[in-house]
Amino acid sequence: MSTVKETIAKRSSTRGYTQDQISKEELDALLTAGLQAPTGANKQELHFTVVKGNNPILAEIENEKNALRNIEHAEHNFYYEAPVLIVISAESGYKWSKVDAGIAVENIALLSEEMGLGNLIIGCIYDALHGEKSNYFSEKLAIPEGYEFEIAIAVGHKAVTKEPHTYNADAQITILER
Repeated sequence: MSTVKETIAKRSSTRGYTQDQISKEELDALLTAGLQAPTGANKQELHFTVVKGNNPILAEIENEKNALRNIEHAEHNFYYEAPVLIVISAESGYKWSKVDAGIAVENIALLSEEMGLGNLIIGCIYDALHGEKSNYFSEKLAIPEGYEFEIAIAVGHKAVTKEPHTYNADAQITILER
């Protein structure tokens, strides 16, 4: 088993999955990791919707995303054919929901990596799920009334791997001295 530091260092976005499904035990563990994420004032306002990769609503979301971006044909769909997508929604108007959803999705991403599964954190469908068809998509995704999409994560067995991204600590970190 890896340490948290090792898991963070080796995680990268997966953009290619096998046809293998993740097990119920794996899915339950990932959802529990999301539920265990801290939330502002312990409000626990997040909701998790699990969507299988072959669900027709995902093709409709893909089409809406592409229409809004003027994309005629994309090489892959937004979740790169992963067998499972976890959609995280939160109570509308709560000022910490975006932060809370981000923490939950990171918990899921790190546990997924630790379990040997690939994952891809997804925000590119935000405009589609907040646009003209938001009520329709919310209904189809079983997002509770008064909640709205925040972020999603695709999960599955890796068909491709890539190195974690690089960074420039000197340019990205400032330490203020007294």
